[in-house]
Amino acid sequence: MERINQMEPWIGEEEKRAMMEYLDSGGWLTEFKRTREFEQSVANYVGSKYASAVNNGTVSLTIAAMALGIGRGDEVIVPDYTMIASANSMVLIGAEPVLVDIDRENLCLDLDLAEEAITPKTKAIMFVSINGRYVDMERLLSMAHRHNLFLIEDAAQSLGSRCQGKHLGTFGEVGSFSFSTPKIVTTGQGGVLVTDDEQLHRRISLIKDFGRSRSGRSTGAADFHEILGFNFKFTDMQAVIGIEQMKKIDWRVKRKKEMYELYHDLLQGIREVNFIETDLDDTAPWLIDIIVERKRDELASFLDQRGIGTRPFYPSIHTQPPYSSVEGDFENSEYVSHTGLWLPSSTFLTNDDIERVCTEIRNFFDRES
Repeated sequence: MERINQMEPWIGEEEKRAMMEYLDSGGWLTEFKRTREFEQSVANYVGSKYASAVNNGTVSLTIAAMALGIGRGDEVIVPDYTMIASANSMVLIGAEPVLVDIDRENLCLDLDLAEEAITPKTKAIMFVSINGRYVDMERLLSMAHRHNLFLIEDAAQSLGSRCQGKHLGTFGEVGSFSFSTPKIVTTGQGGVLVTDDEQLHRRISLIKDFGRSRSGRSTGAADFHEILGFNFKFTDMQAVIGIEQMKKIDWRVKRKKEMYELYHDLLQGIREVNFIETDLDDTAPWLIDIIVERKRDELASFLDQRGIGTRPFYPSIHTQPPYSSVEGDFENSEYVSHTGLWLPSSTFLTNDDIERVCTEIRNFFDRES
């Protein structure tokens, strides 16, 4: 029986044709008109005025902080449960990520603990909308404004997810999306920053292009570098793929919700398996995530032997060697890291594939009882 991997990208004939047409047209591969088209498609989809494509979703967070004037000696509040890139992106510019525990009910930043962690050095809150979920966004915004903090949204997992009709990633000063290989829309690697602030968008554009506000190639004059910047640019080759992927997002969002609902229904009644409460009107789950109260790793091994791939949740950041000096109580982060499991989540999975996964999960726990 064919193996069901935990996650795979979905690249179709449309992407292949578009890439061949682009290559045949003599495109230079580097960032140019196709990148602008891709950026506009993302901006239109999420309802943002401006979008800037960059080389990956980790660097996008770093650029966001740089554009906001955050740097060495500043503190940024980051949830302890997230992909480690969220914290690393701040370390890259000398800022200190201040790790805070999460709310077990939604896997997102605990707002009470976040407010307690604010100090005179705090310059921003990084809110990570894990798997398209969110907190009380009005309260989050009020807290940021009350303490004069920037709100950076790490919406890497949230393309297609909204809160009361407003797309996640568009609540704060700047939001970051990821287009790495497993995402609902992929360009292999890549990130996009969105904002409604024209001046912030301009700074982002400068930072990602060497700080260059005038290019010798386009003006006939010497390059002019207005600020310190770097080469964090995207490529038109990636954009060609991304444009075709964005054309499919409405269907993919719908399918992600259908998949989550089917998994939820088929796994009902297994006392060891719990789902995180998810409002499918708002949230398009990128991953099918469950909490396995008992024998998570044994279940994963059992499924692997039957040709079904899974993946444990991210480890708590404070447990990783680069952050081993961090002290604090991270009870909820540790709990979900030790019990969370991602089930097969590729958009092209059939209902039969999902039924097979759920049948094997039932078989495991029936055997164990």
